[in-house]
Amino acid sequence: MTQRNARFNIGDVVQHRVYPFRGVVFDVDPVFSNTEEWLQSIPAELRPHREQPFYHLLAENAETTYVAYVSEQNLLPDESGRPCRHPLIRDLFEGPRSGPYRLKAGRAN
Repeated sequence: MTQRNARFNIGDVVQHRVYPFRGVVFDVDPVFSNTEEWLQSIPAELRPHREQPFYHLLAENAETTYVAYVSEQNLLPDESGRPCRHPLIRDLFEGPRSGPYRLKAGRAN
């Protein structure tokens, strides 16, 4: 298995390539680290491969906020410049001022 560096970092704001949601990265798994049931619940034609980074997001869409687990292949940088409204962001992060959110002191992984 070849492991590569994650494209996105903790605090980056990203958007899903297909579905209308965006979020702030709060953790990164170097390769798939969820359940087999979760992976198999994704339609085969959309199912991501395991050997890539997967991101834990404080996610939001037009209706709600939630936590999402998304493969790198399905994420793009969010360039809207809009702050995210997920209520847990203020517990974990400062900012954004210019660029990504920054983990609050004492929250480093």
